[in-house]
Amino acid sequence: MSIKITGTGSYIPLLTKKNSDFLNTNFLNADGTAFKVSNEVIIKKFKSITGIEERRYAKNHHNTSDLAFFAAEKAIKDAEIDQETIDYIIVAHNFGDIKHETKQSDSLPSLASRVKFNLGIKNPNCVCYDIIFGCPGWIEGVIQAYAFIKAGIAKKCLVIGAETLSRTYDIRDRDSMIYADGAGASIVEFKNEVKNSGILSHKSCTFTDKETFYLFFGKSYDLKSNSKTKYIKMHGRKVYEFAIVQVPQALKECLELSNHSIQDVKKVFLHQANEKMDEAIVDRFYKLYDLETPRGVLPMSINKLGNSSVATIPTLFDLVKKLKLKDHSLKKGDIIMFGSVGAGMNINAITYKI
Repeated sequence: MSIKITGTGSYIPLLTKKNSDFLNTNFLNADGTAFKVSNEVIIKKFKSITGIEERRYAKNHHNTSDLAFFAAEKAIKDAEIDQETIDYIIVAHNFGDIKHETKQSDSLPSLASRVKFNLGIKNPNCVCYDIIFGCPGWIEGVIQAYAFIKAGIAKKCLVIGAETLSRTYDIRDRDSMIYADGAGASIVEFKNEVKNSGILSHKSCTFTDKETFYLFFGKSYDLKSNSKTKYIKMHGRKVYEFAIVQVPQALKECLELSNHSIQDVKKVFLHQANEKMDEAIVDRFYKLYDLETPRGVLPMSINKLGNSSVATIPTLFDLVKKLKLKDHSLKKGDIIMFGSVGAGMNINAITYKI
């Protein structure tokens, strides 16, 4: 018996926002004061740290649930299944649907129910729910699908990560340049005829001491504004320091549960949050085994797609699986790993055999 990802799909919005589009933005410090350097300097430093050159935004008339639906259609087609046989639809997100030029989150009904409605699935035994687990939400959704299938209460699950972060940020905060929109979906399925492949092991952790509010909702840095609207905020340095210690350890523990060697690992798919952070995570992961990081083990899409939260890993996996990311491919029998870190603070990982 194996529990595998049998189909993938992603939706990458068409609207491109380049770093140069932020040149005339009035960025402010957290205390409301102006920066003492030009936006050219701010953007150059931002690029050197995050690796982001551009990001994608959803069209004005599209919401998070729409992006999730677009990705879901592709995953169902890729898996070649009858959508009426799906037992669970699990949608990972953080902010629900936020209509263009509004800041109100709408998750009633759930985004999963909206996806089922848009797909036209009539089967009432196809159960829908959302998961809020920060950026690791898609991985956690896959882990939950795996648990349902292993317990015998499901055979097929549709797991989606979708977000429109472009509608949650404070325009005065230079971190606004990080955020992007997108969606990635996968069919997780029981395959009796395929043995010793698919999900081999998993690991999840939640840290709620001082780390709890490293990501939070806060006021605009424009202290002159009377608006009560709150926006996504991040203690970036603290997230970085936390992630480069805890994610490598979670990857190691997850890999050891699979009874495979790190020498077997061909790719590590990390949440695309920050290029330098992801590189540091993988380097530290290999150093736990006194090894240097192999060339080509870390696929990256953040430079062109930005940070779309829960959508980054399923989108990246879909691109590599379908040979749409230069210099990266997968073949049957490859051992790969998924790993993520995000608000909560949550960390998780999966060891997977193609």
